[in-house]
Amino acid sequence: MFIKKYEVILLPLASVFAALLVGSVLILAVGENPLEVYHVFFKNSLFSVKGIGYTLFYATPLIFTGLSVAFGFRCGLFNIGAEGQLYIGAMLTTLIAIWLDGSSTWILLPVCFITAFVAGGIWGGIPGLLKAKFGGHEVINTIMMNLIAFSIVNYLVVGPFHREGTQVLETDFIPEAARIPNVHDLLPFVPETLPLNFGFIIAIIACIVVYLVLWKTKWGYEIRGVGISNSVSEYAGINVKKNMVMAMFIAGGLAGMVAIHEVMGYRYTYHDSFSGGVGFVGIAVALLGRNHPLGIVLAALLFGALNRGSLFLDLNFDNLSKDLVMVLQGVIVLFVATDKLFRKILGIK
Repeated sequence: MFIKKYEVILLPLASVFAALLVGSVLILAVGENPLEVYHVFFKNSLFSVKGIGYTLFYATPLIFTGLSVAFGFRCGLFNIGAEGQLYIGAMLTTLIAIWLDGSSTWILLPVCFITAFVAGGIWGGIPGLLKAKFGGHEVINTIMMNLIAFSIVNYLVVGPFHREGTQVLETDFIPEAARIPNVHDLLPFVPETLPLNFGFIIAIIACIVVYLVLWKTKWGYEIRGVGISNSVSEYAGINVKKNMVMAMFIAGGLAGMVAIHEVMGYRYTYHDSFSGGVGFVGIAVALLGRNHPLGIVLAALLFGALNRGSLFLDLNFDNLSKDLVMVLQGVIVLFVATDKLFRKILGIK
């Protein structure tokens, strides 16, 4: 009874534990001590102010993209387009901030927030519309929208909006009024050199809002109903097509909000290929977090800790590289996808 009650927590934990065991076997195979490796991993990511700060920094965009994928999942849609949606959101947010240079902070910040959400939302809403109106599969459409987004932003950053005087592929810097504060400004004990910014706070607020929308509103009930069964939802009088479009719009908007963290809080410019694939890693975060905002935060923190710890592998071990993290992430997803195995092991029916 206890295991059944807490299966939402126990199954992801079992997946992570199994992945760490597999990682241990690989570490032993190359002649290193797994305990020493994991000690270095988590010592530098969870047991110092600097380490925790970087872990939260790496986790922030994963929270946004994890929420994006999860929101689509809750409506029965697989949003693989978070990567393209965050690029579109970041580029348009940058351009709007530059074009409105000279405006006050009270104008620029809300406008940039809205731009990030709406730009990503429109890019996500297009596959939702194609799914609702023409039955086009959202997986194919979001992949295609990713490719289109990559091409558009690459053209813009290489061509008309490339910053003069540098070979780095980036735009001009956004004005000071469009920048969000660093956490150091609020908590002086946090080192000023840490890139952690208020984007993390906004990500947590986004989690709370998503939870309230999905589980505390009539519309959220409809979204989840459509995700369970289209036919039953239609029979109950729910507008399935409308909810599909809106769910993908919200999912795209959440991905677009990565711009708040990356552009407005960290780089202060659009930098080509800045994301490092967080839109795709968000799929793993959503799966491990069981498509629940709290689970997504915890999964993002785990992945953030792994990313932070991986930077120290090359420095401390001759036979290991940070690529081990990619292996661990992949194995975690593999075990999450085969949760029937763990249900049998744990005796969950």
